[in-house]
Amino acid sequence: MPETVAARRGTLAPLRNVTFRWLWIASVVSNVGTWMQNVGAAWLMALLTPSPFYVSLVQSATSLPVFLLGIPAGALADIVDRRKLLLWTQGAMLAAAAILGVMTMAGYTGPWSLLLLTFALGLGSTMNGPAWQAIMPELVPRAELPAAIALNSAGFNLARAVGPALGGAVVAATSAGPAFMLNAVSFVGVMVVLWMWRRRPREQSHAEEHISSAMLAGIRYVRFAPPMHSVLIRSAAFVGPASALWAILPVLAKTDLGLGSTGYGVLLGCLGAGSILGASVLSRLRERFSPNLLVSAATISFGCVSASIYWLHHFVFVALVLLVGGMSWMIVNSNLNIATQTTAPAWVRARALGMYLLVFQSAMAVGSAVAGAIAERFGTRMTLLAAGLTLFVSAFATFRLKLGTFEASDAVSKPHWPEPTMALDIPLDRGPVLVAIEYQIDLARREEFVGVMQGMKMIRRRDGAMRWHLFEDAASPGRMRESFLVESWAEHLRQHDRMTAADRAIQAQANSFHIGEGVPAVTHWLAAEPSDQEANG
Repeated sequence: MPETVAARRGTLAPLRNVTFRWLWIASVVSNVGTWMQNVGAAWLMALLTPSPFYVSLVQSATSLPVFLLGIPAGALADIVDRRKLLLWTQGAMLAAAAILGVMTMAGYTGPWSLLLLTFALGLGSTMNGPAWQAIMPELVPRAELPAAIALNSAGFNLARAVGPALGGAVVAATSAGPAFMLNAVSFVGVMVVLWMWRRRPREQSHAEEHISSAMLAGIRYVRFAPPMHSVLIRSAAFVGPASALWAILPVLAKTDLGLGSTGYGVLLGCLGAGSILGASVLSRLRERFSPNLLVSAATISFGCVSASIYWLHHFVFVALVLLVGGMSWMIVNSNLNIATQTTAPAWVRARALGMYLLVFQSAMAVGSAVAGAIAERFGTRMTLLAAGLTLFVSAFATFRLKLGTFEASDAVSKPHWPEPTMALDIPLDRGPVLVAIEYQIDLARREEFVGVMQGMKMIRRRDGAMRWHLFEDAASPGRMRESFLVESWAEHLRQHDRMTAADRAIQAQANSFHIGEGVPAVTHWLAAEPSDQEANG
């Protein structure tokens, strides 16, 4: 179903699903706790040390775990029960927040212990992220998936509007410790809803993937999936320079504007409130404008916000431009998230999301650290001006990288090839496996056929092939052989379930060139192994 039709159903349609509704409410509460945690950590670091570099490291400590575990987290979420994984990750984050809260209230938290426990929370968030986003298609019909993603963004940004102000008030009234404890409590609701969710058993038609092979399959998919290239490049180009505003806002609030923790929380709340405004108009904007244009325009808008703070010295004016910044931030990242979720097929969705989050958070971590180092030397306002100018450049440099558009059936994987009939009982781990497909074509259409087969090359490589080649028989004009190498028999069997509707259309186009009898012949070649007698001789 086209996106515009789904949009007319209303962005609130996914809330009719009971499980999605309660998970959404629980996640909003949990995200409020997370933003209270962020305010408390950033403000506590500003009290422990006046260094902008140390303050910026709080953001880096939150984001850096994705750089280390983003790919394994996505692979794990694709091969294990996502519900159980989410329960474990939520429990781990609860424990880390509780330990930090107790230590802070007891007066034992220093700059490095704060960074270490913030890093631990980031580890839990990293393992949680791909699984959390990948369960969305399990909770709502696919036609409602963009609305569900927009609702998740709206809920996150509602928490961003409420959490910082609430966190600032708690820190001002008591200290950072109670804010950390409230964050720990906020994970309980999510865990209760996940515990009560009766998830349908995961379908697995072939051998389970090992984490190492799943990671390689995910990397291979992203490498040969052009829509993912656009998402990842545009994400890095935006988040890197945009992270400067988030990283040094505590220093700007405390040093340049002379605000307390409550004022800092209000500024963060303005970013969150702007994000809610962006979520409220996103579906209508997506009906009128392409995702590509929306992302470019919002990138320029965020750059204007960042650069304008160079000239603004009054709290009210800064707060107003941050409303625009929040709207721009939400529009960019929601469109990139929607592009990732709706173009990646189910078998690799969590891995694609893991790679997206890896790039997003790595850019945030590196950008925050760079912004902090620049601010140490040139000041906060000059840093934000430079970040804004960089965003202008990135918007124009990435405009030609088109984002995928939503079609309900394109990314749905369904078994396409029949199960191969083998004379041997083949162990699943045996490999490598060479698959050969022979076509007899009209020589007058040779160039056209070769062009179509380049599309097949991308599909084979994306779905698991280590190598791919197209050969023609020198002794028999028009006889063409496609061959591709897969690491094991199990991996080839998994290929049978990975082709999407769009892939099948390209496969049908390739088959239409075949003028021989029946369909193109498929043969499977196994790497020869020595017999038991030879192996022992």
